[in-house]
Amino acid sequence: MAVKKRKCKHCSEWREDFIKTNIAVFCDTDCAYKFAVAKQEKQQAKLFAELKRVSNKRIKAEKAAHRADKERIKPKSKWLAELQALVNKYVRLRDINDGCISCDKSFNWHGQYHAGHYFSRGHSSALRFNLWNLHKQCSVCNNHLSGNTGEYTPRLIEKIGKDKYNHLICNKSAVTSYDIEWIKRAIKIARKGIKRVEIKSHQGC
Repeated sequence: MAVKKRKCKHCSEWREDFIKTNIAVFCDTDCAYKFAVAKQEKQQAKLFAELKRVSNKRIKAEKAAHRADKERIKPKSKWLAELQALVNKYVRLRDINDGCISCDKSFNWHGQYHAGHYFSRGHSSALRFNLWNLHKQCSVCNNHLSGNTGEYTPRLIEKIGKDKYNHLICNKSAVTSYDIEWIKRAIKIARKGIKRVEIKSHQGC
């Protein structure tokens, strides 16, 4: 009577001569050993992956808690500075192909470009983050010529139009106190705006 062939659990070879364990059927002890080792390695890898997942989750939770703690004690001045930095970056990106708003320096001038306020932050809190009030400006005009408003004014009117310029004039003395929740929302909006402008710039539009 022919012996029924059995398939090795490790190498998948069909054999008439085989060994049978409480786990499965194998060609020989070598296959059984290799299968046991491979299974152990697989279990260890699975355990390691699970431990890594749990560890990463814990680290992520700790970072989130730490970030939340930092935000709770973060003063409004820091929030305002963060928002101002983002708005300034947006303005420089928006005007990347423009020269200085208040002089004849071209867009590829090798000096430093700022986001220059027409009405300064100290002069008009209401217009601090108004994008009509902020334009790409060379460091010379912004820092050393106090904004060079004599040249800024006609170029600003030409750029944004008389109606928007008049809006700035009408609101230059308004006082605004920004609460932290408003600033947080504005930060999110500014980040999205920066991302959109960067994508548009990379697309060559």
